[in-house]
Amino acid sequence: MKRVVITGLGVISPVGQDVETFWSSLRSGQCGIGPITRFEAGDEYKVKLAAEVKDFDPTVYMEKSEIRKTDLFCQYAIAAAVQAMEDSGIEGKVDPQRLGTYIGSGIGGMITFVNQCNVLAEKGPKRISPHFIPMLISNMAAGKIAIRYHAEGPSLPVVTACSTASNAIGEAFRAIQHGFADAVIAGGAEATVTPLAIAGFTNCMALSTATDPLAASIPFDKRRDGFVMGEGAGILILEELEHAKARGAKIYGEIKGYGNTCDAYHVTAPHPEAKGAARAIRQAAAEAGFTESMALYVNAHGTSTPLNDKAETLAIRRALGAAADKAMVSSTKSMTGHMLGAAGAVEAIAAVLALKDGVVPPTIGYREPDPECDLDITPNKARKAALDMALSVSLGFGGHNACLAFTKGE
Repeated sequence: MKRVVITGLGVISPVGQDVETFWSSLRSGQCGIGPITRFEAGDEYKVKLAAEVKDFDPTVYMEKSEIRKTDLFCQYAIAAAVQAMEDSGIEGKVDPQRLGTYIGSGIGGMITFVNQCNVLAEKGPKRISPHFIPMLISNMAAGKIAIRYHAEGPSLPVVTACSTASNAIGEAFRAIQHGFADAVIAGGAEATVTPLAIAGFTNCMALSTATDPLAASIPFDKRRDGFVMGEGAGILILEELEHAKARGAKIYGEIKGYGNTCDAYHVTAPHPEAKGAARAIRQAAAEAGFTESMALYVNAHGTSTPLNDKAETLAIRRALGAAADKAMVSSTKSMTGHMLGAAGAVEAIAAVLALKDGVVPPTIGYREPDPECDLDITPNKARKAALDMALSVSLGFGGHNACLAFTKGE
């Protein structure tokens, strides 16, 4: 099997629009949650908070003519991809037919969908934009990034709800591991802070109705009542180790394992015995060579919903056994909110940087322990730790479970 390393990173998030700012914000416990500004969340909306990307300027990354034909989720993906490609220095140094694009989105062009539905209702079918479908479909981030970088290799835009980006990265890992590509631009993007999406998630009892930003996304806390909608994008450049070494690339870390399972139980609720999630974690950890003597960090899915955090705690315990008591766990969603199809990628970046810098980011807002969530969740303050391995866990609607395992670079 080929070995796969990470040679470039890019982030657009509610706590930073570049990797340095994002990571500094996580280490210092900065909260990216605040009142919704994208629309007037009046009395008819129970949910008042979101984790929005503020002051994003797509003209830094794209021409104005292209921006008008591109949904915001895709703009975020392109921005993060540009950052990651520049960071890696791989452009022009890989055979185009050996460069892939595995970039997903849980929902795709929701803003475009809502806007064009309004146009149809108000002005009729003749006024629908000819760019509507290309702006809407979830694969277009991968498509546009492939066009930009002439990536003619394998392309697989994944859609597995909140596991999307982790599955995209994991499948990209497999493509390189088995020799189908030398490098893959991998990750996910989302932009769904719209009245329709907020109302939909609210009515399926998923979102927090808290009004205090510091008490809204509070994973593993007994007071938790739902997740906070986030948005943005995360992109990693995965590269075959010898290819990276031959060109003198900077190496952030190595991806060593990937787990992918399904609960096959319920469209939104996790399995109460967490069997599927536990298997995904166990698969990734075993492939990566985890042993109980290793210092382990787990970037948990940690959505702050009553069912997820309880089930995920059980999954981690089932997967790791006695090692779960020693593992350092945290949910960076306490700061970024839940970035849906982008979550797995930004959390993978957090896991890689935690390994590299020896710092475990905190779970902020934690006040009231829940006996059913009894892991060491690194409450409120970051912790220095010499880590050997990091796991990043993603659990999506539909019962999709994904886990990525990382170790330090050579």
